[in-house]
Amino acid sequence: MWILILTCCAIEAALLLADNRIIGPPNLRNLAYESFAFWPVLLQDATPRYPLQPLLMFGTYSFLHAGVTHLAFNMVSLWSLGRIVVQQTGTAGFLLFYGVSTVAGAICYAMFATTIQPMVGASGALFGLLGAILLWTWHAQPSYGSAIRATWRVFAFLILYNVVMYYVLGGALAWETHLGGFWAGWLLARFVGMPD
Repeated sequence: MWILILTCCAIEAALLLADNRIIGPPNLRNLAYESFAFWPVLLQDATPRYPLQPLLMFGTYSFLHAGVTHLAFNMVSLWSLGRIVVQQTGTAGFLLFYGVSTVAGAICYAMFATTIQPMVGASGALFGLLGAILLWTWHAQPSYGSAIRATWRVFAFLILYNVVMYYVLGGALAWETHLGGFWAGWLLARFVGMPD
């Protein structure tokens, strides 16, 4: 988990330094987005920058962020949620959830996004971790009623968060990625890390 956090922070730091003309070319962020963000048009008729880009972007997008605020929010969430998943499944299990949710988030974005804008950020994976934690919480309850009571506030918050942020960001929120990651984590948690 710490390697992922440090990698994302190092990438954003390099891009920030380039944005401020301290290192590298000043257009380094644009070059990074052009090469490693998730571009839905690459699954249609656009020409990739390199041969494996249409495949690799299903994972590389999660290492890029849209600035320090985006990075900070995602890394704090990764640390908070990741600790729970590591405790429940170990490091290998955590990496499985993170990887599957990252790819599932990109697949869902590719299927439902109507924009040609690129998508970046680790939130697909984060929503996958959250989906897993919620399923484990649900199954740890003694009855259906207590399961609903234990999880309904989180579900309501997630829906409200996505609706509000979608409008606040003028539609720039990749809710499709959140949805895909969440369901991947939820479904995978039925088979990995389920409490006894």
